[in-house]
Amino acid sequence: MSAAPTIDPRKTSEILSKVRQIEVRTRRLVTDSLAGTYQSVFRGSGMNFDEVRAYVSGDEIRSIDWNVTARTGTPHVKKFVEERELTIMLLIDISGSGDFGSTSWSKREMMAELGSVLAFSAVRNNDKVGLVLFSDFVELYIPPAKGRSHILRVIREILYHRPRSRQTKLTAPLDFMVEVRKRKAVTFLISDFCLDGDYEERLAELRAKLQLCNRRHDLIAVVVSDPREHELTDCGCLTIEDAETGRQVEIDTADPAVRRGWRELAADRAGKLSRMLGGAGIDTLSLSTDGSYIGPLLSFFGARKRRLAR
Repeated sequence: MSAAPTIDPRKTSEILSKVRQIEVRTRRLVTDSLAGTYQSVFRGSGMNFDEVRAYVSGDEIRSIDWNVTARTGTPHVKKFVEERELTIMLLIDISGSGDFGSTSWSKREMMAELGSVLAFSAVRNNDKVGLVLFSDFVELYIPPAKGRSHILRVIREILYHRPRSRQTKLTAPLDFMVEVRKRKAVTFLISDFCLDGDYEERLAELRAKLQLCNRRHDLIAVVVSDPREHELTDCGCLTIEDAETGRQVEIDTADPAVRRGWRELAADRAGKLSRMLGGAGIDTLSLSTDGSYIGPLLSFFGARKRRLAR
């Protein structure tokens, strides 16, 4: 994992302007829509001792501090509070396939803004935020920290880090989290989950790594896709190129059989991915670039909150 490439000084003003735009655009969402929800959805990492106080009717018998009770002659209980401070880790895919977008923004732009919203939500709750940018290896790691200046640096890197590789290896950031991050973290794996080679073989390999990471951390998969990956429009003969491998193929989108085959293959892969994530016990948020991430994000938080309350 080498140092990040130097950003052209002439682009500094443009970068700062873009980061500020995202901060302004996401601030209201974080304040109005996610306030309170974020805190209730993610649990603290444990319980800390707070104080010993006199026993009152309704207290748990198990919480009685027998040493203090014996010394004072009156029942006392130990009081514990949740360790609220969390560490949020953002694992964001910056491989070549993320540059694709048939709508007003690309998959990488959606990933970047979602990462920004999660980062601002964390800093508002006094939590730490760390960042891992990956392609087929971990290209950049920013250790977790607090504060607005740290968050702005995280957002800048999400937006402007220039990948050294265009390929993807989803197991790379998962291995990194298991090997490097020993303390539990709420971990968002944000990717389009494009897998090269034998799809079912890649899924099986990924499943094992997801489960291993999820045992140590609270892992959430965020799957970002584009509508053209699922459905072709009739626009004649096209030469399409794999953004990660450079392989090219010509297809005739005017042929209904071609469009149907594309749609069925995409649906089959999406179904297999969804079943694998569910079977591995990984919470999943699915987003598409032809819609807003806000509604799905709030619905995801709401469903997770209800499940944790059971």
